[in-house]
Formats: sequence, structure tokens, C-alpha cells
Amino acid sequence: MFIDEVTIHCKGGPGGAGCMSFRREAHVPKGGPDGGDGGHGGDVVLEADPALSSLIDYRFKHHFKASKGVHGKGAIRHGARGHDLVCKVPLGTVVTDTETGEFLGDLVRAGQRLIVAEGGHGGRGNIHFVTPTRRAPSFAELGEPTEERTVSLEMKLLADAALVGMPSVGKSSLIARMSAARPKVADYPFTTLQPNLGVAAVGGRSFVVADVPGLIEGAHEGKGLGHAFLRHIERTALILHVVDLSGGWEDRDVVEDYDIINRELALHTDELAERPRIVLGNKVDAEGAAERSALLRERVAQDGVPYFEVSAVTGEGLDSLMRSVAEKVYELRSAAARDEPTVERVWKHERRRDHEFTIENLGGGVFRVDGRSIERMVIMTEWNNEDAVAFLQKRLVKAGVETALAQAGAVDGDEIRISGRSFDFDSDIASDTEIAFIEDEFAEED
Repeated sequence: MFIDEVTIHCKGGPGGAGCMSFRREAHVPKGGPDGGDGGHGGDVVLEADPALSSLIDYRFKHHFKASKGVHGKGAIRHGARGHDLVCKVPLGTVVTDTETGEFLGDLVRAGQRLIVAEGGHGGRGNIHFVTPTRRAPSFAELGEPTEERTVSLEMKLLADAALVGMPSVGKSSLIARMSAARPKVADYPFTTLQPNLGVAAVGGRSFVVADVPGLIEGAHEGKGLGHAFLRHIERTALILHVVDLSGGWEDRDVVEDYDIINRELALHTDELAERPRIVLGNKVDAEGAAERSALLRERVAQDGVPYFEVSAVTGEGLDSLMRSVAEKVYELRSAAARDEPTVERVWKHERRRDHEFTIENLGGGVFRVDGRSIERMVIMTEWNNEDAVAFLQKRLVKAGVETALAQAGAVDGDEIRISGRSFDFDSDIASDTEIAFIEDEFAEED
């Protein structure tokens, strides 16, 4: 089964908690703090694997979670990092955040990786909170909660050339003749329900050709079966436009069919209208094909596009066609390689870790503070420990939250909300003496 679009939910592992511990050894009075740090949580990572041909592995399983970081221990023993969860996807997978619509990455090379859900940071042990006035800190940080997101995976075939055209024009028969692919072939429309790939070789060169389900007028708006597969044409270097010279069962106009497909490709994306192409008049062995081919050749000449008469049944014209396709694909790929940067492109989505924050006046003496760094301070605080809460208050003063709240109109007794927690605003909480020590405590923080 061919699956080319899925939605999955990814959740990184939470960070391990830091340890609050003190040295306890014989003949070592008043041992200092020795609590280790918690380990970082594992990441959820997508990795491009050339062995995969579809996203069928994600058809029934939609939730993926990395392992959590290990808690720190005494004797400055740091917790282990959680294991990353690596999810394999086929080459050509485009990743998008479903909630925001943000483009996260495009995995087009073997082994290319993309972090879609980063694990939480491990909490720091109490060895980090020693100051000249706090020689025995009785608190440590909790592990940071995990990051999670829902992402859309969309696979777009990576083929050098794509066979496109109306239903029953002989695309499947042509790919079977040109390569070792053996798609289903029958004498009724929409025989092909999913794209087929084949490798064609001629004159020492090879190229990958794709057979895309038939298109009809209005395909760009969702009509017919081929509309779901228009995306697979976007990556191809060359379009092989197939027209049925036999006229089909309905004795169709070959020029009209040619114009319809060109129009549908252009309406799908503007860039497809300029994509290099070769037109194939297939079934040249059919009755009346010569007259129709002459009409088509005249129309194609107006666009300045190469034209070949071929027959998937007899093989007529296929040798010269394949040599021309191989040469054209080689030229296009060589030009694309020259334009690409020499540095390997590796996608990595990183969350922001700046110290910016915003303050919103909710009315009625209630203010809300939003900001990644500020929220992280609150979340990683141990709330049943008075020393930890007092330390958080100093951190907020150092970050400028108290000053910003006062400038926003907060007065003593107002309610301050940060990441689900409530505080009472106190304009006198930060004295000049306290701030002097805060500079030392935060000198090494990220």
C-alpha cells in the first residue's frame, strides 16, 4: 500500500531532576553540596532512509515519545541523557507543524535528520547554587517538561522524469517498456491508483522515471484520482507529457488533451508551467494515429517543446526517446548540482531560548507574564521548598520581570500569573543588597 501523507504527534522526553545532596564522609565535617545534575530528555528525530518507499509505517501508529532523562544523584553523579527516538521516513519527506503551518524541514538526502520535538533540559543540582552567602543550598532544580508538537509528513517522489497525461494514454505500459517496473496495465481508465517508480538505463546513464495516475480537467481543484499525486511532479527535473494518438474510446482531440494537461500543471503551481518537458505521442501504431500526430506536432512546435512518436506495444521510437531523456536529465541534474552550496544542508528545528518576555494586563489587578525563559524558571522550581521559591524570586528580579511589571502598572498585592502559577506582586522584594549577590549567581547561566 502506498501512503504519502500522514499526521503524527511527537513528544520529547522530560529532563531529569537535579539532586539536593551534601557530602557525608567520615572525618569530613560540614561537607559541602554534591548534588548532580539531571540528564536531558531524549529528542524525537526524523531521519531520511532510502530503503523506504512510503509512509505506511505511520498509518496506524501516530504517537511517538522519547525517553526521559535520569535524575541526578549525590557525589556529583549526573543523570544519563534520555535516548533519542529516531523515526525513519522516505527520501523526499516534507515536515510541517500542523498547528502553526510552519515549515520545519525537507528531508531529501540519505541520513539527513530533523529534530521535531526536543527533550527537556535536566535540572541543576545544588552544587550550582553555592554563593558567598549561601554555603549550603537546600534546593535543586526540577527537570524541564517535554516539548511536543503535531506534525504533518508529506512524501514527494524523488524522480528524474515523470510520465503525466490523461487516463488510459499508456503511461503504465511505457514505464514497463522503459524500465523493470511492472505496474498494473489494463484497458480501462484509472488503472493506476498510485505512483510507480522505475529505473531506466541507456548509453551508460540511468534515470528514475515515475508513472503518475491520470489527470483530468479540474485536477488542481481536487477532481479525479490524480489530484492527490500532483505533488509528486513537483520534484521531477523533466516532465514526459504523454498524449494518446489513438483518440481513445471517445475519439478525443489530441490537441485539446495536450492543452488541458498543460493548464492543470500550471494551475497547480506556477513553477510547473516552466518545467522542462518532452511530449510523447503514444500508440503511433494505432489506426488514424498519423493524422492526429501531425496535428499534435504542429501544436507542440508552437511551444518549442521536443516531440517523439512512440509505441509502448511495438517499442517504436523508444530507443531515441530514452537517449534524449537520459541526456536531458543529465544536463538538468548537473546544472542543479553546480547551483547547490558545497556545504551539506541539514535541517534542524530549534526552539527559541531568548530572554524576551511580554506582560499582559488582564484587568482587575491581574497580570500575565509570557516568555520561554521566564516560564522555564517557574516550571523548574520546586514549590514545596521555601529556599527554591525565594531563589526564583531573585531570578525574576534579575531578569527584569519586577521592573517591567511596575512599569506596566502593577501595584503591591496584584496577582501575577506565570505558566499556571500565581504570585502576589511586592515592589520591595528586591533590595539593593540582594541584587548585588544575584549578579554572581547568574554569571554562568545560559
